Amino acid sequence: MGKLKLKDGTEIYYKDWGTGQPLVFHHGWPLSSDDWDLQMIFFVNQGYRVIAHDRRGHGRSTQTAIGNDMDTYASDVAEIAEALDLKNAIHIGHSTGGGEVIRYAAKFGKGRIAKAVLISAVTPIMVKTDHYPDGVPMQVFDEIRLNTATNRTQYFRDFTTPFFGYNRKGAKVSQAVMDNWWRQGMMGGIKAHYDCIKAFSETDFTEDLKSVDIPVLVMHGDDDQIVPIASTAEIAVKLLKNGKLISYPGFPHGMPTTEADTINKDLLDFIKS
Repeated sequence: MGKLKLKDGTEIYYKDWGTGQPLVFHHGWPLSSDDWDLQMIFFVNQGYRVIAHDRRGHGRSTQTAIGNDMDTYASDVAEIAEALDLKNAIHIGHSTGGGEVIRYAAKFGKGRIAKAVLISAVTPIMVKTDHYPDGVPMQVFDEIRLNTATNRTQYFRDFTTPFFGYNRKGAKVSQAVMDNWWRQGMMGGIKAHYDCIKAFSETDFTEDLKSVDIPVLVMHGDDDQIVPIASTAEIAVKLLKNGKLISYPGFPHGMPTTEADTINKDLLDFIKS
């Protein structure tokens, strides 16, 4: 574990464990690299080198007031990849992190990235527009912005319920999992979290998806209440040149945590393929 100072002075906290082919994990909003604990420990024990960073403004990285946008996030990843000399890497992103992965792959990853995985990802775009009528109405994101700016501590607690599908009949609710999500969220900076809402909802990744020719695995739960599968994964996979979709019946947005055994197995199969 350590910190890397980027060209603009931002310090990025990262974990880098093990040896072998690098697997790079990109977390979702408003979390940190800790959200990948169940994958990091699994894959380092499988003989891979596992790397995860706290996105600028999140977790233990600098609480930046500027650069909280997808182009900068991807550029940050490029600096990390160069500094750590990551080659033949597989980049795995959850939610906002999925957007970060595909933007990095399209703009910076050539020669360094071998495969990509988009889990519960925000690609190709989340918000409803004239060109994308199936998206989520802007009012939803305005509400997230308002609550993040004015009621972040309570809002983050409440957000965990749909995130993990704990409002569904028969769900095995874990207070510890909810507390850990809240802990990660509250470590980050409110300005970066606020700005990131625009980044994850309004960034259009259509051309990024079209441009990459590496193998891309798209994984999404069909009961995702945060990032609906019909307007994201099912469209994204059709834009990819070499994409595959695995849809998981009943799985929630936070399935890397709630369904780690299944997700890890399918990730391992794709990595080895």
